[in-house]
Amino acid sequence: MKRSAFIAGAAAASVPLAAPAKSLHDAVRIIAATASGFVGAYARRLGSATPSLSYNSEIRFPAASVIKVLILLSLYQAAERRPGLLDRRLYLRAGDMVGGTPFLDGAHPGSAYTARYLAKAMIVASDNTAANALITLLGFDRINVTARRAHLRHTQLKRHFLDFNAVVHHSENLTSPHDIGALLYKIEAGAHEGIRTVASPRSCRAMIDLMSHQEDRDKIVRGLPKGTPVANKTGEVDFVRNDVAIVNPYGDAPYVLTVLTKGLTNYGDGLSAIRRIAKTVHAAIGRG
Repeated sequence: MKRSAFIAGAAAASVPLAAPAKSLHDAVRIIAATASGFVGAYARRLGSATPSLSYNSEIRFPAASVIKVLILLSLYQAAERRPGLLDRRLYLRAGDMVGGTPFLDGAHPGSAYTARYLAKAMIVASDNTAANALITLLGFDRINVTARRAHLRHTQLKRHFLDFNAVVHHSENLTSPHDIGALLYKIEAGAHEGIRTVASPRSCRAMIDLMSHQEDRDKIVRGLPKGTPVANKTGEVDFVRNDVAIVNPYGDAPYVLTVLTKGLTNYGDGLSAIRRIAKTVHAAIGRG
């Protein structure tokens, strides 16, 4: 099916009597309007000079756990400067231990894990205690310097995960669809082309491999054809459902897709919007 025919059909099916969508942007706009909150999205094929989709992509959103990709990058950059860092054993502090810790359930203050294991826990299972331990290791300043050097203009990490004031202040950890999409693009480019981007090719491949095993496959992945390779990171806090992904990493035609939301009053329609955007974007720019 031709791209224009698919998009027009999807738009007409989802919004009766609406004018057919004339572009990918229009198709995504129509889908976003069905969500109870605010939606932003960004997509770019590897090797393309411009994004295929930029919809509210410069707007700041609560990052939730997708900002763990930035923490991961900061860790691998530090490991390139300090050989052996990934195998260094870190002792958990009581202040770093919070809920949402599926990998470290049963751990206690003083338990020791390697930075490598904590990185796996943080990405694969979105373990919050692991993320906090790595923030403590690296420091907020270093992580935010990483964001600035990667030219992420709308991204900041200001708080640990699920700390005492997290429910009120989770919006202090912010990013935009463009920022996090551009970061994933540079990681995939480094791995795919074997060049240094935000990190060495080896580090880029290691980060993608971790995201490829991420356990939450309920958002972007659900909108893609079954079996499509995806390296992604999801995030959830109150009123927010996010997913950011490299689709077909290492393949012939990889692309990045980020969909962020805020102000959701119905999580079901937020998840549906993310899946439908993924399906529409893949029909338009995915191949191979």
